[in-house]
Amino acid sequence: MLADATHRPSALLVMPRDLVDDVYGPEERAHLDRLVRWAGPDATVEQVSTRPALLADVELLVTGWGGPRLDRTLLSHATRLRAVFYGGGSVRPIVTDEFWAAGIQIVSAAAANAVPVAEFTFAQVTLALKHAHRFERAVRRLGRFPSQPAAPGTFGSTVGILSLGLIGRLVAQRLSTLDVHVLAADPYVDAASAAVLGVELVGIDELFHRADVITVHTPSLPQTSGLITEELLASMPEGATIINTARGAVLDEPALIRVLHRRQDVFALLDVTHPEPPEPGSPLYTLPNVVLTPHIAGSIGLERRRVGRLVVDEVGRFVAGQPLLHQVRAADTALRA
Repeated sequence: MLADATHRPSALLVMPRDLVDDVYGPEERAHLDRLVRWAGPDATVEQVSTRPALLADVELLVTGWGGPRLDRTLLSHATRLRAVFYGGGSVRPIVTDEFWAAGIQIVSAAAANAVPVAEFTFAQVTLALKHAHRFERAVRRLGRFPSQPAAPGTFGSTVGILSLGLIGRLVAQRLSTLDVHVLAADPYVDAASAAVLGVELVGIDELFHRADVITVHTPSLPQTSGLITEELLASMPEGATIINTARGAVLDEPALIRVLHRRQDVFALLDVTHPEPPEPGSPLYTLPNVVLTPHIAGSIGLERRRVGRLVVDEVGRFVAGQPLLHQVRAADTALRA
């Protein structure tokens, strides 16, 4: 901690006012107050856009979801900017080619945001293996309990993870507490690395053909758009469930709707869609074998304070001259959402 405020780096917090307290609560703000010298009161993106001179004295930009896009105009005024601390997941909404060319460091709190996604996914996988959502709908429809409820359960069944990125790996770790066989498909992971996580590495076709539950954690990139095709979906085992907490565009939704119409045994749990939310009148709202949630897998409520805490810790490392643990580089964004 630096006692002399004049030696602390100058900083400015810029993000939508309705999100500031969610991410940077009283405890997080108190820590930041001891680490930096504020160049001015919190600002909104609109204020910085109309008065970019607010950034003239700023060395550290603290921001988050809905933060400012760091384009040539903004950067031309932020001549002292040394690092950006992003209290959110993907930095794509705020970075530009000009930003990367400037050589400014940027930190993402994606690791903190990944935790609730993995927790939500683990819960949904467990419910899907017990067919909980199906039985709840059947009881509501029939007005009684099904006569012979049957489900794969959490012993000896197979779960497939599509992509072993940050979230996929956390999901694999949590699934290790269940007596299930875990498959994974990821062209950027080798069998040895998958084995360390306790998963069997397979191709995407085999993943869809074998898994009782498939959970999707693939980033939305040009090469992954529509990656999950009608053929893959149609190949799922009887009674299988697909869970998507990644990005809606990864899944060919018209194809999914066709498969769900044909196969009432297949179930979809969708926390993300494309577009999001679905268009009015979309069958996704009414199909009996779909559960929609409004993009809640990521940080909500007090979970967002975990994101703020990661930022605080990284600011502390920066001020102390220590290596940043969550720095993002331009090359990293090629494989991230």
